[in-house]
Amino acid sequence: MADPMRIRASANGDVVEVKILMRHDMETGQRKDAAGKVIPAHYIKTLTAKCKDKLVLDAQFGPSVSKDPFLSFKFKGGAKGDKVAVTWVDTKGDTRTDEGTIS
Repeated sequence: MADPMRIRASANGDVVEVKILMRHDMETGQRKDAAGKVIPAHYIKTLTAKCKDKLVLDAQFGPSVSKDPFLSFKFKGGAKGDKVAVTWVDTKGDTRTDEGTIS
């Protein structure tokens, strides 16, 4: 299991801004190790974010996303104290879900 995501969410009026730092190696499948063998692809494929059981973000990543990706997005409909749950699934089927509270 990967390290926890850092999730910061803040409300400004009726708009909530969410910032996420994900810990993941994001291997493209094109690099080689010291022995010259190709390192298999291993990257986040999908990411979803929900607030009050409502889907507010549905993203699909590819191998070109950098290691430890940072993502920022805004949505309407959240309020201070609500939870934002973020879930990702990678190419090996590993999954991670973390929550942040809107401040």
